[in-house]
Amino acid sequence: MREILGRRRGLPPGRDESGPDRLGAALTFATEWRWPVLPGVAPDSGGPARCSCPDPDCTVPGAHPFDPGLLAASTDARMVRWWWTRRPAAPIVLATGGQAPCAISLPALAAARALTLLDRRGMRLGPVIATPVRWAILVRPYSMEQLGELLYAQDHVPGSLRFHGDGGYLALPPSETGQGAVRWERAPLPGSARPWVPDVEAVVPTVVEALTRTGVSAPEL
Repeated sequence: MREILGRRRGLPPGRDESGPDRLGAALTFATEWRWPVLPGVAPDSGGPARCSCPDPDCTVPGAHPFDPGLLAASTDARMVRWWWTRRPAAPIVLATGGQAPCAISLPALAAARALTLLDRRGMRLGPVIATPVRWAILVRPYSMEQLGELLYAQDHVPGSLRFHGDGGYLALPPSETGQGAVRWERAPLPGSARPWVPDVEAVVPTVVEALTRTGVSAPEL
């Protein structure tokens, strides 16, 4: 993964009697929103934070692509159906950047504070994805040059802040990963043809402020 170290009801479908409808969600992302997705590695049943991939020190257990690789991410309905028909419990992984959103992720405590500050300042937000340990704010695609200039303007950028840009990835709801269930903290509005997301410049300063206030700076969080 290329990284630099009031809830709303909405789509896609969450849970029915048989459990999370990952195929339905993946089809919504791929065919309606045109977000390229692919199945991720499942968490290992041997432990809550272990991954079924060959890496014993995997830092994102159950939340990354393995086979197929990230470049296979697709918006083709037939491919998506084939993947999740064979592996219905597979996490849904978004290939960030390009025609899909990018994301800013940070530890959950600081993220909750950041959303409160952004709401208080009248900032319009799009979808926000949450796990028990980290939240991710979806933003418009950005270039590395654009991101570099933005970070250079900050006095300090905590190491726990991560950017999921072009060549990166992110697990989407209703996936289950080694860090727990992936859910919408801020869901896309019902009936969205394609969810609106803000510019990265509008979000980063407040996110950095929230991280600084909570004192969360360790890169491993």
